[in-house]
Amino acid sequence: MLTLSPLVGALAAGNCALVKPSAYAPHTAALIDRMIKDLFDEEYCACVLGSRKENTALLEEDFDYIFFTGSVNVGRLVMEKASRHLTPVTLELGGKSPAIVDETADLDLAAKRLVFGKFINAGQTCIAPDYLLVHESKMDELIRKLKFHIEVSYPKDAAGRVMDYPCIVNRKHFDRLSDLLAGEKIVIGGGLDPERLSIEPTVLAPVAFDAPVMQEEIFGPLLPLIPYKDLDWALSRIRERPKPLALYLFSQNREVWRRIEKTSSFGGGCINDTLLHIASPHLPFGGVGESGMGRYHGKASFLTFSHLKGILKKASFPDPSVRYRPYTENSKKILRKL
Repeated sequence: MLTLSPLVGALAAGNCALVKPSAYAPHTAALIDRMIKDLFDEEYCACVLGSRKENTALLEEDFDYIFFTGSVNVGRLVMEKASRHLTPVTLELGGKSPAIVDETADLDLAAKRLVFGKFINAGQTCIAPDYLLVHESKMDELIRKLKFHIEVSYPKDAAGRVMDYPCIVNRKHFDRLSDLLAGEKIVIGGGLDPERLSIEPTVLAPVAFDAPVMQEEIFGPLLPLIPYKDLDWALSRIRERPKPLALYLFSQNREVWRRIEKTSSFGGGCINDTLLHIASPHLPFGGVGESGMGRYHGKASFLTFSHLKGILKKASFPDPSVRYRPYTENSKKILRKL
């Protein structure tokens, strides 16, 4: 989706395109390469496989436009390289996307949809809820409901392994996620399978804002819960951090809806749901601040890869003399009347 969706917009807008899939998913990259070779002439649309060497070489080229999806650190490098040619960019990055559950929320619905949004693809999506701010009066009940919906959505086999569940993309990220568990209180899950690179859906509570798991985007199946008493305090903690790609709010209070929409800066999000704002072709998708720049999906993709060229076509007649110098008192009077 993240590779082919922007490609659709680029081709629809009349461009030639060069596609570079992620080296972290080599089988998917090979499939994309085969599809593009089968479907398009190379001078129209081509694919490049490889990793750092190929990425470095591509970024030295002078493109009309660069669209990148990935980490904040690599996004900075892409923008730096693009600046040498003054190449415009769209950067779809990420960050720590918060979810808020206030005291008016439907806790069963919130738990079900948080489990859906957080643990799909084992948490390896850029818009997964990264951490959860929950009103302290609802913390214990929400944990119970999260546990119930995790067990329903991710049942285990006789050997105690979660069935039909993705692994972590590689050993490096498995080890990184495993290290983030150190010293945290695990209230749900926590099982590690180094052989299969699998980490079962895990909830940590309570977590402090200065904990290691809160210092970087998790991009895995770990959900830290942070209790709050006052919504102002919770919102100020969110605003102290880099602007997130997504924000999710579970509340039945419409005043809270409007307040967060008006006072918090984030790329996009949902009220009483997670992730589904990315599914609508009618909603532009993208980040703000460190979570990215530019928009795509549907019409927004077409506009991203288009240049809106303004051209005035003028007839030869009439050609009033008052537009030309010298500007006499008489011509000024005519212009005032016009």
